[in-house]
Parts: sequence; structure tokens; C-alpha cells
Amino acid sequence: MADYYDDYYVRNRQCRCPRCVSGWMMGPAVLITIGVLFLLDQMNALYWDHSFPILLIVIGAVMIAKRTASDRGHIQPGPRYYPPQQPPVPPATPGPEVNRG
Repeated sequence: MADYYDDYYVRNRQCRCPRCVSGWMMGPAVLITIGVLFLLDQMNALYWDHSFPILLIVIGAVMIAKRTASDRGHIQPGPRYYPPQQPPVPPATPGPEVNRG
């Protein structure tokens, strides 16, 4: 299992290498682009129905930046820790049935 982590890149939330950090750029880049496009639509500078391909270009640019960023200083995630669990308690078995009637 150690060979898998040594040979392949695995994203780690605690790592601050450029490749891991660029993975979090998609959401803010899309929101900013949508905001700018709506602003341009309100100003009648560029209409939304003609500007949505710009959003696709921004998404592609962020994906390219994410794939080509350096992974120098990358810290691979450690194995996940699963705390030991208590075995389930078996249901209580009923005692002998007593006829009271």
C-alpha cells in the first residue's frame, strides 16, 4: 500500500503545495466569473446569452492550472484512522415461557 502512495499523486487537504492549493480555485473562479458576466449583462456591455462560453473557458483554464501546477513539497495523506468499534450486543434471549392462566 505504501507503493501506491509513493507512485501516485493523492490530493491532501492539509498539504500546501501549489498543486493542492490550486485544486480549491474552481469554486471561487466560477463565482467571480458569473458575477462579472452578470455585471456586464446589466451594463449592456456583453449579453449573457453571448457570454456563457467565457465561463467554460475559465473552467478549462482552472483545470489546466490544476493539472500543471508543481507538486514540489507535496505531503501524501496518511492512512485513514478508523477507531476500533465495540462488537454489537446480542439481543437478550427470553427465558422460559411461563403459563399464568
